[in-house]
Amino acid sequence: MYELVKRVVRLRVEGAEHVPAEGPVLLASNHLSITDSTFLPMAVARHVTFMAKAEYFTGRGPFGRFVSWFMSRDGQVAVDRDDKRAAVASLDTCLDVLRQGNAFAIYPEGTRSPDGRLYRGRTGVAWLALKSGAPVVPVAMFGTDRVLPPGSVIPRPARVRVVFGKPVQLAAIASDPESARERRAATEAIMAAIGKISGQEYVPKFARA
Repeated sequence: MYELVKRVVRLRVEGAEHVPAEGPVLLASNHLSITDSTFLPMAVARHVTFMAKAEYFTGRGPFGRFVSWFMSRDGQVAVDRDDKRAAVASLDTCLDVLRQGNAFAIYPEGTRSPDGRLYRGRTGVAWLALKSGAPVVPVAMFGTDRVLPPGSVIPRPARVRVVFGKPVQLAAIASDPESARERRAATEAIMAAIGKISGQEYVPKFARA
């Protein structure tokens, strides 16, 4: 199934050498479409665990059901964004993934971009990075919003490109995961790195779901 999907979208991967072959790594990606959670793992030569909103596990339509199956089968972490306590608790589960030496991916924006621009990041990504000490690799997705635009249930043929950037150097920026100021500074550095490889216009406010 994976190989068929990769051929259909003519998946192109750049910068894969920046993703370590083993050990913990935090992949911080922009978010254009529900299909990001399908194509990003296909671009990495190791298993990737995601934190994804609960709606991704109850998708509709052919591709929505495929994403739902994919997310459930691979043991991804569902998060209920409407329940703040549950969302915070899910970060501990994500931290365990990294502490076990695995690859973990997160969308710092917290939701899909409503207009293709890059929005302000939530500081959970910085908390995970600073708490685990895992290298943070910025990721830029291209074309996924054309495969399955928001509101659509039937996928369309489109080229998909996934670009991995050099790990973000946080040591000189922040070290204390309990400091809100340092978490924000680290998050801004991560978002800047994502924006550098995605070329998206940056919006200094949170995206609305």
